[in-house]
Amino acid sequence: MLSISSRPLIAAALIGVAVLPTGCQHYEPRPLDLESHHLAWSARTPGDESIRALADRLAETGDGGVFDPTDGLTLEEAEVVALVYNPDLRLQRLRAGIVAARAGEAGRWADPEFSFDLLRVTQGVPSPWVITPGLALTIPISGRLEAEKAKAGAALRVALTEIAEQEWATRLDLRAAWLRWSSALVRGEQASRLLASLEPLAAAAARLANAGEMPATTTGLFDLERALQRQAVRRATADAEAWMLRVRQCMGLSPNAPIQCVPTLQAAPAARTGVDRVETLTLQRLRAQYEVAEQTLLLEIRKQYPDLVLGPLYERDQGQSRIGLFGAIPIPILNANVKGIAEARAARELARAAYETEYERLAGHFQNVQARQRAAAAGLRTLEEDIVPIVERQVATARRMVELGEVGIDVLLESLIREGEICGELIEARLQAALVGVDLARLTTAAHAPHPALPVIQSDGGPAPHSVIPTQEVVP
Repeated sequence: MLSISSRPLIAAALIGVAVLPTGCQHYEPRPLDLESHHLAWSARTPGDESIRALADRLAETGDGGVFDPTDGLTLEEAEVVALVYNPDLRLQRLRAGIVAARAGEAGRWADPEFSFDLLRVTQGVPSPWVITPGLALTIPISGRLEAEKAKAGAALRVALTEIAEQEWATRLDLRAAWLRWSSALVRGEQASRLLASLEPLAAAAARLANAGEMPATTTGLFDLERALQRQAVRRATADAEAWMLRVRQCMGLSPNAPIQCVPTLQAAPAARTGVDRVETLTLQRLRAQYEVAEQTLLLEIRKQYPDLVLGPLYERDQGQSRIGLFGAIPIPILNANVKGIAEARAARELARAAYETEYERLAGHFQNVQARQRAAAAGLRTLEEDIVPIVERQVATARRMVELGEVGIDVLLESLIREGEICGELIEARLQAALVGVDLARLTTAAHAPHPALPVIQSDGGPAPHSVIPTQEVVP
């Protein structure tokens, strides 16, 4: 039979056992399964439901057009695929999920602390046990919990801006790879056409050489040029395969995914604004990071003020019960969080300098890219309007004169070689003009508010629906 003096001890123990599990979560193992992931990765296609859902949302907001990959995947459609499956974007969104989890749980009160003292009087007394249970609760009077919430919210804004920045960088990386792949295809086609034009000329040169009407050295020039063009075709084919693998990597598709891409060398139109008139995604991220530094300093300031610890206290001594109140408050006279405050002030100055120096760097880079854009446009215009027509006339004239027998086919060979060189320069000029447009888009894209469906991990641990933070296209 339990004595009266032992009942408080048993009651306190039962309360502790009953309350402790209520706020606990349970661990569930989730081992890695590379084989299943490989099968899922290999099964990805541009027609997947998640991609079509995103394409529909982009079309509703005006950031996308009609999505139909069945007639060939265009660059615009490939960007939608990349926004869903790009591996770097997946990791960035998962990192944002960690920050979102912190923000969602920031500012919670500290758990109450249950204490228990049990003493026994060694001298003979009727009730030798001294029992003192207590419950301590921290009352946040310093304001640090509100500061913790503000800091967590600022950190979440940084994470969302990083997602937007990574999404835009992914689209531009895909564009650059797509343009280089397209350029390699066009170079291969151009070399194949030149090789096809050389075949009948080489056969004619061989007949003339056998008849003694052409030196063998001239015939050798045809053989050399044909070998060079075959090498050019092989090199362009290898480059196209390598860049297509890069395109697939940007989209998050496997090397064997069944896709048919539509090449393009269309240069991006010039933008009307730059970093001197619009804050880019990079600058917005640094501004958000500065806000985190501000909130961190505020939190460290709040930490120098004490929080109050209160709680009920019960004591049973020699058969007599006492009920009271326990209280404690730190006295900030020795530490006062001086170190934390000093570090937070220094970190804020670093964040300010990072924002300001990035603006300087972007402003200078913007002028450089604009100069490159003007030079690329001028060079492309000279090729298209002046040089290419001259070469085309030269080749047409040489063909006509060979047919009339007025010049030898060696003149036509030289004209075809020059035409091939100019075509190669034209392809490269169009590629560089388009790549400069991609570089300019990196510096002239304004920041936008996050999409309502946040691309982070949901509170239940499952993946959130794929979404995108809309970004502004460069318009003429």
